[in-house]
Amino acid sequence: MKSILIDLRMVRGRLHGIARYALELARRLPALAPDLRFMGLTAPEGLPEGLGALTPSLPLHRARADFLAPVREQPTLLADLLQLSPDLFHATSFSLPGLWGGKLVATLHDANHLALPENYSPVHTLYYRLIVGPRARRASALLTVSEFSREELAKYLGLSPYRIQVIAPGVDSLYQPPTPSEVAAFLHRRALPERYLAAVGNPKAHKNLGLLAKLAPRLPIPIVLLAGKGAARELGFPDSTRELTELPEEEMPLFYGAAQALLLPSRYEGFGLPALEAMAAGCPVIAANASALPEVTGEAALLVPPDELPAWSEAVLRLLRDDRLRAALVEKGRERASRYTWDACATRTLAVYRRILEKSPSRG
Repeated sequence: MKSILIDLRMVRGRLHGIARYALELARRLPALAPDLRFMGLTAPEGLPEGLGALTPSLPLHRARADFLAPVREQPTLLADLLQLSPDLFHATSFSLPGLWGGKLVATLHDANHLALPENYSPVHTLYYRLIVGPRARRASALLTVSEFSREELAKYLGLSPYRIQVIAPGVDSLYQPPTPSEVAAFLHRRALPERYLAAVGNPKAHKNLGLLAKLAPRLPIPIVLLAGKGAARELGFPDSTRELTELPEEEMPLFYGAAQALLLPSRYEGFGLPALEAMAAGCPVIAANASALPEVTGEAALLVPPDELPAWSEAVLRLLRDDRLRAALVEKGRERASRYTWDACATRTLAVYRRILEKSPSRG
């Protein structure tokens, strides 16, 4: 029985889009392919608690060193791979095994380490140029999550775009519009106002949450920010802003479903999963007309230039005042989100594995 090792080392702390991608594959693939043996490689401390339904049931092995550790990662990752000896390793994030020559499927979600080097330390940018780029060119298969990312990766890594296959992420079935009673209970439990605008992300410059800090004083209802502890103060949000440090995964559909809209002003997104998750939960989306966001949202969102504050103010006020517009966006958004499923993502990824495994053996 051939074995596949899935990289879960980035699953730590607050759950982000890439971690969700890896977990969704890890929990679905074993059932889709009982003829294959799946394993997971976690951070040295193992998977965090509280993952709930996202917890994979496959055998887990703890890595010897932290994810993207500048000095220790590559030799210890080689040791992990030699010990586990998988027939195929799926590197689900930016950490690729530069010293291992086995069959490698690599998912690169975007090229922001190269497109936006000012957002990262010189060490991370150098890592991408010296490890990620060369190893990606020698990978058995390269995957990404959007046509935008495919073009960006091809440009910055000097590859033909046809070398990279697009397999979009999905939306979990957990994301459904909540009932009025569920909304009321959530608002009471989290001490949130009856009407608010949702914002998610982190303080990195390309997420552009600083624009929402400038927008907030112009709005008739507050923004509820989910971007990590202290993000509101760091980004200059007014006192009217409510900050949630984190939410358990099962409350995210409630967070979106209770909001009047999700505001997503990011200048650079390889995909933009929060937009789809909000749409699936019945939340209208106002997003930047930049990077992958127009590709992902289609005509189901209001799209605004990422740095035009008056245009953002106009779009939000229009949505808050026009119930028919809001209802239309909710309907279009739910239909759009239904096109993206994790089962389809896993099935297409499995097809890549099988194609690679059918080729002549290559062990590290």
